[in-house]
Amino acid sequence: MASGSPLQPTIGELVARLSQQLTALVRGEVDLLKAQVAAKGKAMGLGVGLFVGAGLFGFLALLVLLAAAVLGIATVLPAWVAALIVAGALLLLAGVLALVGKKSLEAAKKVTPDPVTHLKQDIEIVKDGFTS
Repeated sequence: MASGSPLQPTIGELVARLSQQLTALVRGEVDLLKAQVAAKGKAMGLGVGLFVGAGLFGFLALLVLLAAAVLGIATVLPAWVAALIVAGALLLLAGVLALVGKKSLEAAKKVTPDPVTHLKQDIEIVKDGFTS
């Protein structure tokens, strides 16, 4: 078993082959990942586009329903009063949503952790672990 015999490669040749094979494997994996991401991106782009379309048509339907509400109330009251009633209801809804959103944001601000304090606590825990 001579190390330089023509039937058996040397260690240097084996290392070179291993390096080439690993490089080819990594490149192949990267190419596969790129292809998967591209396919997933196309599918997600289509899904997002369809959701935007659904949102647009939902908004248009809401506008038609609001016009129907004005027309329905206008059968009993003058049209301008009907429009004011619907507009007032929408403004009331907007105000309630704004207040709930403001409270939600204020609650979220209170929860934010202080990273410096947590880092100091972690350092103290590590110091205590070394002294124990």
